[in-house]
Amino acid sequence: MTTTEAVQDDEIPAGDGTKRQFISWVTLALMTTASVASLRPSPSMAIYGLAAIFLYLLPAVVFLVPTALASAELASGWSGGIYRWVSEGLGKPLGFLAVWCQFAMTIAYYPSLLAFVASTFAYVIDPSLADNGLYIAIVIIVVYWTGVWISSRGTRTVAGLSSAGLIIGTLIPGVLLVVLGFVFLGQGNPSAAPMSPSHWLPPWTGLASLVLIVNNFLSYAGMEMNGVHVSSLRRPGSQYPRSIFLATGLVLLIFILPALAISWVMPSKDLSLTAGLMQAFQAFFDYFHVGWMTKVVGIMVVAASLGGMLTWLSGPSKGLLMISRQEGYLPPWLQKFNKFGVPQNIMVAQGVLTTLIGILYAFSSDVSSQYWMFSVITVQIYLIAYLLMFVAIVVLRKKQPDVVRGFRVPAVTWVASVGFVASLAALVIGFVPPDQFGNDPLWRYLLIVGGGLLVLGVLAPVALLKFRKESWVHPEHRTQA
Repeated sequence: MTTTEAVQDDEIPAGDGTKRQFISWVTLALMTTASVASLRPSPSMAIYGLAAIFLYLLPAVVFLVPTALASAELASGWSGGIYRWVSEGLGKPLGFLAVWCQFAMTIAYYPSLLAFVASTFAYVIDPSLADNGLYIAIVIIVVYWTGVWISSRGTRTVAGLSSAGLIIGTLIPGVLLVVLGFVFLGQGNPSAAPMSPSHWLPPWTGLASLVLIVNNFLSYAGMEMNGVHVSSLRRPGSQYPRSIFLATGLVLLIFILPALAISWVMPSKDLSLTAGLMQAFQAFFDYFHVGWMTKVVGIMVVAASLGGMLTWLSGPSKGLLMISRQEGYLPPWLQKFNKFGVPQNIMVAQGVLTTLIGILYAFSSDVSSQYWMFSVITVQIYLIAYLLMFVAIVVLRKKQPDVVRGFRVPAVTWVASVGFVASLAALVIGFVPPDQFGNDPLWRYLLIVGGGLLVLGVLAPVALLKFRKESWVHPEHRTQA
């Protein structure tokens, strides 16, 4: 991109005399990277050592890229997000199911996120607490409700924590971890995981050996949110694919290198899925005789995670409420905003379920297994929305071919089919416990994972659709109708 092009991308006059704002494709790539990349899944992949490259690359090709391309076309043709996209293509009931799943996934997501926060913070106060179920439960419940209280006050200052969190809690610790890893190996220390070319594929022990790929679908989730910015590009047709491939490369680097660094210092049999990141930092810092740095990094990672949680807390629920007010999908009590414009009631209802899930940790002897199960539930619920989105884009190409789109996916049927099949396969594979699940009975895993998907992702939205009433439509929208 030339200097002249970069200047021209800032703004140009629109037809109405106003100035239309533009961003460069590099800027969009960095925005996408900031919204997707995280260190949280690194321990899950570090278990596989060199094979982490394959386990990250495969879902990137079959899920991340198709999702980004499909959402860009839909966003450039129809405003309103996934509800509008699916409603236009498949009807309003399925549109509600899609937006509901975007909201419902957070019910399982927050306990897994806060379990990671709790295990990380344990290395600041007492590392032995990292696998203590009661401690994890207390942190989940206290931190979630504290977040609800902060968000319900309409506090705006937390919004900046999201972008700052990328630097403070992801980039700095990630780079530090990788540098420590290279220095560690450079001093002649052997890697805890084999790094020979023969280990670039995960060992095949049946379907369970590929289950950890499912968790990577959650790692890449959220790409559709950035599709709305496609209209801010000067030449979307050529610049958006460029932006996506750059973002994909950056995301892969942020995911893969820290996972490898963890595998260099932590044997897989000793690695915790929740505390693995801090286990690696502690091992490195102890080796270099700066053990006190573990607490510093722990605070940085926790602060960034909590900042991200606060900025997410009211977002999905607010989107669901706006649609429900128009169509009457939720009872009036759940549609209310408090005096600060925050959907407090639905956050409280969500918090009740989050609390019940958190309590399960108190009775668990294996925190890693609990963390994994709720991560899988989160992925599976979210995948329902993606399945609907991939079908919708193909249907809309046929039903509404004349709608102007700022970007068109090349070979859309093929791209959507790859994304659909990959999402469906991930959903099915999620029902298979990973090799690292332990000795817990299979029925318990299936009950929690299957029950979570069925209740949160299917039965709840079906019941709301079945029992909704015309009186649930907000008066201002009822009058307009």
